[in-house]
Amino acid sequence: MTNLTQWLDPLFLVQTVGLLGVILIIFAESGLFFGFFFPGDSLLFTAGFLASQGFLPIGWLTLGAALAAILGDSVGYWFGAKVGPKIFSRPDSTFFHQRHLERTKKFFDEHGKKTIILARFVPIVRTFAPILAGVGKMEYRTFLSFNVIGGLVWGAGLTLLGFGLGAIIPGVDKYLLPIVLLIIALSFIPVIKHLRYN
Repeated sequence: MTNLTQWLDPLFLVQTVGLLGVILIIFAESGLFFGFFFPGDSLLFTAGFLASQGFLPIGWLTLGAALAAILGDSVGYWFGAKVGPKIFSRPDSTFFHQRHLERTKKFFDEHGKKTIILARFVPIVRTFAPILAGVGKMEYRTFLSFNVIGGLVWGAGLTLLGFGLGAIIPGVDKYLLPIVLLIIALSFIPVIKHLRYN
């Protein structure tokens, strides 16, 4: 397993960076445009599972994940509001590609304001959705209400799902890898469907 592959493996990530690291990764993926490559869904689920095994404190993990998701989206919103339309002429770089922005814009056009909630469950789109909300001058009060709902459902929900399965299913650790792979596959279904019909 290469170093890059290790850092994209949620089990390795949680065991290596611990509680604070998980919270910082969720913050980065939620609002910093270079954080789109982190495995957010599977990371939250895996962290919740490891919490059920006593590796992490579930209370702090759940609270931290939800707050990091909400604060990260708010930072993304303010970045978009500050940079504005100039972001559409930004050249591609190692951490930024116009195609990610265009994909998110199509998602926004299709789902409107609820994109802020739905995007939580769509890789890449979840990173760029708050930025585009800022670029589009969505009223911050409206953005914040959708942001809080999405942050709680995604950040706390996936964490508690992992914790719950780890606590009630005997020997669930044997199935952790297939479950994580299933979560990753499910999270990419909206992206594939969206690309197929656009």
